[in-house]
Amino acid sequence: MPSQALIMLAAGIGIPVLAALNSRLGGWLGSPAAAAVILFCVALSASLIVLFSLDARPIARAVDAPKHLFLAGLFVAFYVLSITYVAPTFGVGRAVFFVLLGQLISAAAIDHFGLFGVRAAPISAQRGLGLAMMAAGVFLAQR
Repeated sequence: MPSQALIMLAAGIGIPVLAALNSRLGGWLGSPAAAAVILFCVALSASLIVLFSLDARPIARAVDAPKHLFLAGLFVAFYVLSITYVAPTFGVGRAVFFVLLGQLISAAAIDHFGLFGVRAAPISAQRGLGLAMMAAGVFLAQR
């Protein structure tokens, strides 16, 4: 469990770094879309290296996967394109604040209703208070 938490902490640290770097690249190129394409090419290359380093056989099962599961790719594309476009004028911190707020809301709803096949974890009063405190903390950090 601690190693999973550290991995997710590192992923969280990477989100604002990604936003800052890619928005700067988009500005340098004069095109947020071009910066997003480059980001996805680098990400694809890194993912392929990891896949082939571990076990590439599961990729063949993708043809049989429910097609709606592939919509996750549209969400990541929307995130990258939007943060690359918005961050230079709105600010990385403010942009990531709203991303975090959206993540809190979305994660709570997904867990509460057990959407997409995840284990349901209804929002209790204690959990609701914790989510509200997290949202307040994110808000205060941007003040």
